[in-house]
Amino acid sequence: MAETDPVEITTLDERPELSDRVWDFPDGWQDFMTGDPVAAALLGRVPRDFPRYCVAATDGDRVVARGLAVPFDAEGEGREELPDRGWDRVLVWAFTDLRLGRAPTTASALEIAVDRSYLGRGLSHRMLAALRETAGRRGHDALLAPVRPTGKHRQVGLPMSEYVRGRRPDGLPTDAWLRVHERAGGVAEKIAPASMTIGGSLAEWRQWTGLPFDRDGDVEVPGALTPVHCDTAHGHAVYVEPNVWVRHRTRHAAG
Repeated sequence: MAETDPVEITTLDERPELSDRVWDFPDGWQDFMTGDPVAAALLGRVPRDFPRYCVAATDGDRVVARGLAVPFDAEGEGREELPDRGWDRVLVWAFTDLRLGRAPTTASALEIAVDRSYLGRGLSHRMLAALRETAGRRGHDALLAPVRPTGKHRQVGLPMSEYVRGRRPDGLPTDAWLRVHERAGGVAEKIAPASMTIGGSLAEWRQWTGLPFDRDGDVEVPGALTPVHCDTAHGHAVYVEPNVWVRHRTRHAAG
């Protein structure tokens, strides 16, 4: 008889006591990613402000994965479902709409993070499915996702538009995280060329990366998807990260 999977996935409105505990394990992001001002200001508020769209996985009393998503109005003036500024833009829109009482028209995933000791168990697939189902229950016909391909950092100089065309002999994406999304029924629709923008002083970049940042031009930083542009005369460096917009249809759409 097969063993029962002890990991349970629930929305945070079902278990609000987990809203602060979803941060209990490291997220695996590189230090320089903490320099994104949008994430620094807003990401920590997502579990409590949008609990119906967020999920947590628990094994007994331990939180072992989180899935964060937000709703937003994509039909207002100057807005669209798949903005070029991707992750940063939808997070700002979500909180703007919350403050102004605007009704959302769609939902976007922000992050799926799994405790390292639970990797390789298919939990990321389950978390993605849970986020999609949660968006459907809220009446949305799709869950959008500005996906950060996990293997892109190994091909820093390759434009994202070319990277996403990489395929294995079986026809699936060469990138592992894009492969998860496609296997789950997601369709890559557009590149978000400026999904995150992280600027900082050269001192900050040296602290984040351990690199000298003492020459003008592009610097390849471990974990970055594109080069970081260094300007020594003005004492700063800027990283602009592209993501891939993926659309997942929900059961609400099918029904």
